[in-house]
Amino acid sequence: MNFRQRLASAAPSRETVVTVGVFDGVHQGHRHLLRQVVELAGDQYIPTVVTFSNRPITVLRPGTEPSYLTSLDQRVDLIKQQGIEIVVCLDFTLKLSKVIAADFAKLLTDSLKMKGLVLGPDSALGKDRQGDLAFMKQQGEQSGFWATSVEPLEIEGKPVKSRRIREAVASGNMAVCPELLGRNHHLDGVVVLGDQRGRTLGFPTANLEVDPQILLPGDGIYATWAIIDGKRHQAATSIGIRPTFELSERLVEVYVIDFSGDLYGKTVGVEFIKKVRDQEKFDGLDALIKQINQDVDDCRQVLAESA
Repeated sequence: MNFRQRLASAAPSRETVVTVGVFDGVHQGHRHLLRQVVELAGDQYIPTVVTFSNRPITVLRPGTEPSYLTSLDQRVDLIKQQGIEIVVCLDFTLKLSKVIAADFAKLLTDSLKMKGLVLGPDSALGKDRQGDLAFMKQQGEQSGFWATSVEPLEIEGKPVKSRRIREAVASGNMAVCPELLGRNHHLDGVVVLGDQRGRTLGFPTANLEVDPQILLPGDGIYATWAIIDGKRHQAATSIGIRPTFELSERLVEVYVIDFSGDLYGKTVGVEFIKKVRDQEKFDGLDALIKQINQDVDDCRQVLAESA
C-alpha cells in the first residue's frame, strides 16, 4: 500500500487537526506538541498524527542506518496515550520525498479532511522542506485549513529533541530519561539460547534478541526492571561483548534477581534505571564472579531506592 492509499484508508468520520513527524521516543517535547493538537481539535475535530515508520534520513542519505528509541508499535501506542485518535503510519520513500509541499497539503486535506495543521518547532513539509509555517498558512488560505506552530519545549535551557536523548542513552546516561522522555528507557526482546556461560558462573542470564534498529544503552552493567508476563522483577543487565572471554558479539544479558522460571521463547521487557559500572575485562573467573556479586548488590540497592 503506497502513501496515498494509506492516507485514504484512514477515512476519518469528521474533519481533523493534523501534525506530521517521526516522533521517535514520543518524548516530552513531542507530548507538548501533541497536547496542543488535542487542545486545538477540541470536540469539533479529530486529533490526528501522520508519522513515518523510518526516519527521512534513511532515504535522503542512502546507507544511513539510524537507531530508534522505540519500535513503531510502541511509538503508535505512546502517541495514542496522549489523546490522539488517528495515527497514520507511512513509509518514507524516495517517491514521497519528491512530493512538493502544496501537493502534500492537498493530500492531507483530501484524505484526512484536514481543517488544521500544527507544525512542530523547526518543522517543514514537502520536498526540500518548502512547507514551512508561512508557506502552509498561504496554502491553507487557498485550501480551507489553518496552520500554526508550537514553541519548542526546553528543559535545563535546551530544547528536548530525540537526538539529545539518543546521545544520552548511547553513553549510558539513563538519568535524563525520566525528565526528557517522561519515562525510563525501555526495550523488549525474545529470550534465546545463549552459550549458558552465566549459568556456569552461578548467574543464569536471559539472552535477549533485540530488534537491531532499537538503540541499546552504552556497554556496561545496569540496574533494571525485567518485565515478565506483566510483572516487574529486579534485574542486573549487561550490555557488551564480554571482554573477559575475548568475544566480539554485542549481547544484552539479563540476570533476573531471585527468579528461577524458564524464560526461553518469552518476550521480556527491560526498563533501565541506572548504569552501575562500565564494561571491564577481568584477570580470571574468580575476580569476575566477585564483581558480579557486587553488581547484583549494587543493582538491588539502586532498584530499592527507585521503587
